[in-house]
Amino acid sequence: MPFQIPENLHPDCGPVAWMLGTWQGNGRGDYPTIEPFQYGQELVFQQDGRPFLHYFSRSWIIDEEGQTVRQAAQETGFLRCRPEGQVELVLTHNTGFVEIWYGAAENGKLELTTDAVARTESAKEVTAGHRLYGNVEGDLLYAYDMAAVGQPLQPHLWARLQRA
Repeated sequence: MPFQIPENLHPDCGPVAWMLGTWQGNGRGDYPTIEPFQYGQELVFQQDGRPFLHYFSRSWIIDEEGQTVRQAAQETGFLRCRPEGQVELVLTHNTGFVEIWYGAAENGKLELTTDAVARTESAKEVTAGHRLYGNVEGDLLYAYDMAAVGQPLQPHLWARLQRA
């Protein structure tokens, strides 16, 4: 299905318009404090004509055959689009932490870095992150680097998702 830019898209959202819709696929994760894993994921980016995209992600751990083992992370937030491709992301996680990110979008790429992280008393310590999203051959590829639980910023998640 070809992607069509909505008529009511706010001009500031132009650099991230390619992300609109629902994306599904699989990824891999790794970190020094956990065993490597595979996961399935669904991302949804929606807009209503104002200068932001609503974002929702849900994921589940899968085995080598692609069967669901258990539910995993969920996150939701708003990708706030600013003039000239500048973006802000306000993100909340089901695991008890919230983040503010800043970055830029251009030429089918979105790159973000954390500015602030806050957490609940029971959440794990996450201190920083870096996200890179790209439109590669019509798919959404991303990588997420994380600094958490005393570890420095390093690769944590990466995936390739297709438009549903």
